Amino acid sequence: MNILIKEEVNQRLAKLQQIIIQSEADACIISTPVNQFYLLNFIFDGYIFVRSEGKPLLFVKRPNGVEGENVIYIRKPEQIPDFLRQRNISLPKKLMLENDVLSFSTVTRLQTALKMPELMNISSEMRRIRSVKSEYELNQMRECAKIHAKVYEQIPHIYRKEMTDIEFQIELERTMRLAGSEGVFRAFGENMDIFMGSVLAGDNAQSASPFDFALGGQGSSPLLPIGANGTKLTEGTTVMVDMAGNYRPWMSDITRAFAIGVVPEVAYKAHQVSIDICNTIVATTKAGTPCADIYFLAEEMVRKNNLADYFMGTEQQAKFVGHGVGLEINEPPVLAPRSKDILQIGMAIAVEPKFVLPGIGGVGIENTYIVMDNGLEKITICAEELLVL
Repeated sequence: MNILIKEEVNQRLAKLQQIIIQSEADACIISTPVNQFYLLNFIFDGYIFVRSEGKPLLFVKRPNGVEGENVIYIRKPEQIPDFLRQRNISLPKKLMLENDVLSFSTVTRLQTALKMPELMNISSEMRRIRSVKSEYELNQMRECAKIHAKVYEQIPHIYRKEMTDIEFQIELERTMRLAGSEGVFRAFGENMDIFMGSVLAGDNAQSASPFDFALGGQGSSPLLPIGANGTKLTEGTTVMVDMAGNYRPWMSDITRAFAIGVVPEVAYKAHQVSIDICNTIVATTKAGTPCADIYFLAEEMVRKNNLADYFMGTEQQAKFVGHGVGLEINEPPVLAPRSKDILQIGMAIAVEPKFVLPGIGGVGIENTYIVMDNGLEKITICAEELLVL
C-alpha cells in the first residue's frame, strides 16, 4: 500500500472512530464489501472490529493470504469473543453494526456471539462519512468521468439501422469493458438490481419498474424487470443511455439521449429544458445549498415549460432529480423535495432531470458534479444535445 493510500485509509478510520466516540459505543463491526474497501482498500469475507482507538482487528474467513499482526483467521463469528479475550479486549456492551444491509440472521448471530450487547446502527453514518470525498477520491472520479465520456462519444459509431435496444446495449457494453469497465457497479438498497446500466428505447421508457431508479423499462425477463426489452430503434423515437461509469472505484454517472432519425419538435424542447435545468443548477448552487431547493428549482422550470406530466416518467414518476455518487452509484445526498441534506464541499452529485414523451421515448441528460468552495465542477464533459443517430 503506497503512502498516499495509507494516509487515506488512516483518515477514514479516524472518522469512523470519531463516530464511535460520539455515539458512546464500545466498538463497531464492518462486514459489507463497500465499507470494507473504504476502510482498508481491499475486501475480504469476515469482520472488521473497530474500537474508538487503535488498529482494527480483522477477523478473516477467506481468502487465505491476508497478513498482519491484527489479522485473525476464523471459521465462524462465535470464535470472536475468545480471540478478544486473548488480547485482553472486553466484549462490547454497545456495538454498532450495518443494520440497514445485514440480514437478520447475521445481526442476531453476531449479537448472540458477543453476549447480547446493545445494538446501534452504523449504516447511515458510514454513508454520510463517504458522501464527503477527499481530493484523492475526487480525482478518482475525475479520471473515471474522462473515460466514461470517451465511451459515450463512441455511441454514434455503435448504432446500426434495425438494431434492437438489447443489441445496441450489448455493443455498448463491449465498448465499456474494453475501456476498463468493472462490468458491474455497486448500489445501495434492496430494490436496486441492474446489470451495467440502462438503455431505454421508445415507449419502453414509460414502463414502470419495481427497482428504485429514476426511470424503469420492462426488461427482457420477469426476473429482471428493468431496462431494455428488445424494442427496435425505429425512426421518430429516441434512445436514452444511462450506462455505468465504473472505470475507477469511485464512479461517475452520465445519461445522454439520441434521436433515431427525425423526431417531433417536442423532444428537442424537453431535452433543451433538461440542459437548461442543469445549467441553472450550476449557476445557482454552492456548498450550503439545501438539496430540496435544487429539486424545487428543477420542478419550477418544468412547470413553466408545461412538461410536468412527463417529468421523471409518466406511469410512475420518480420524486427526485439527482443523488450522490461515489463507491456506490446512489450515495447521499438525495436531491428530493423532502430531503434534509445540505451540500458540502467535497460531495459529488449526479443531476438527472429527465422526461418521457409518449410515442417518442426518453430525453434529457445527467451529469456528475463535484461541490467545490466556489460552486459546482462538472466532470462529465461530452456532447449534451439530442444527437441524431
